[in-house]
Amino acid sequence: MKYNLSKIMLRAWKNYRENKELSFSESLHRAWLTAKAEEVNAKRIEDAKEAAGIEEETNTWSGWKRLGYEVIHGSKAMFGIDLIWGSRGDRATYKARFFGRSQVQELATA
Repeated sequence: MKYNLSKIMLRAWKNYRENKELSFSESLHRAWLTAKAEEVNAKRIEDAKEAAGIEEETNTWSGWKRLGYEVIHGSKAMFGIDLIWGSRGDRATYKARFFGRSQVQELATA
């Protein structure tokens, strides 16, 4: 697997600037963990989506929000999985819930 070294270094500098208590080496370590976790997380998402028999585009609640959509109130997640949280440096996992494209609407603009 080839890693995007520029992206890893940018993430390391971002971590270092945002978390003044971290040394740069720890920030770089966490950036590498995050890069390695992305591949594992993508595979887990793909496998869970296939196991649930879902073919439509899916994303997390916050992922849809970043794309300019909101999850329709009352919608239940199509599937959930445990993903690796590399940026904490301890390989902790978190539960992610995924919603389909049919469960979202464009954000209302004021």
